[in-house]
Amino acid sequence: MCGEGGTVFVGERAGADGRLMLVDTPSLYFRSFFGVPRSVRAPDGTPVNAVRGLLDVLARQIGEVRPKRVVACFDADWRPAFRVALLASYKAHRVADVGAGEAGGGGQVERVDGDLLAQLPIIDEVLDAFGIARAEAAGFEADDVIATLATRHRGEVDILTGDRDLFQLVDDAAGVRVRYAVEKFAVVDEAAVTARYGVPGRAYADFAVLRGDPSDGLPGVAGIGAKTAAALLTRFGSLAAVLAAVDADGGAGLPAGARRRLRGARDYVRAAVGVVAVVRDVPVGAFADLLPAAPVDPAAVGALAERWGLTGSCTRLVRALAEAAGG
Repeated sequence: MCGEGGTVFVGERAGADGRLMLVDTPSLYFRSFFGVPRSVRAPDGTPVNAVRGLLDVLARQIGEVRPKRVVACFDADWRPAFRVALLASYKAHRVADVGAGEAGGGGQVERVDGDLLAQLPIIDEVLDAFGIARAEAAGFEADDVIATLATRHRGEVDILTGDRDLFQLVDDAAGVRVRYAVEKFAVVDEAAVTARYGVPGRAYADFAVLRGDPSDGLPGVAGIGAKTAAALLTRFGSLAAVLAAVDADGGAGLPAGARRRLRGARDYVRAAVGVVAVVRDVPVGAFADLLPAAPVDPAAVGALAERWGLTGSCTRLVRALAEAAGG
């Protein structure tokens, strides 16, 4: 069956063999919007810089990685209620207050540039015309969809994102790696996470809780920066073990200063754990994620390319599909 906006949901997938590419679509179209000149416009003047940037990224990465399956993952809820309930500051700086009617009764929407908002329906149309699967889950972010699909896939997984939060999914044994947009899609495996932060990928969420992340409204533990966070996690193995040391008689070898700071931030830490950790079992369902060898609707691709001035980008993506199909 088909969900809103063309998202495809069918029965349980029989298998998930072959290399899977999961696209953190919001992360990439935001980066494209701010990275590609706004002068890039359609013949009618509509901005298309985010669309073009996203298509060019897909063409390059599909041509290079040659995955068998691709899913463009989206936010059904950019600021889920369960995360806000745990930590009110979560993404609070991105909220734009509007009338309750405009926000569907919620009274809050994400602050997004109007030139980008105008491009989101175009992105949906172009992906559908090419036959690239789109997925989301009500009440969850794209990160949670990516985590769920990566967890249940049997085979290698490449995650395209500019979001460090997804480093927590990196797992060499499971064949899950991130291609990090901030560094020209450099491959991030467990060794790369350790080289950057001094912790393994599986500990990245704990590390982010301690260090904080202002871009998501996570203050971190005052007085505990990246080096101290990495040292604590290396010594104790996990955030749970660190907190156990806080409560242990004598501190179990925990430095007195860190123990005092963690004790004072206990409520924040417990809440932030549930905010930072991606959810790995959201109700995405299963769907047709095989990457087509050619656009499923070439006439629509041609019409969209002409209307929006995307001929070059669409041609590159067509070529990439053929290259991926050729192995």
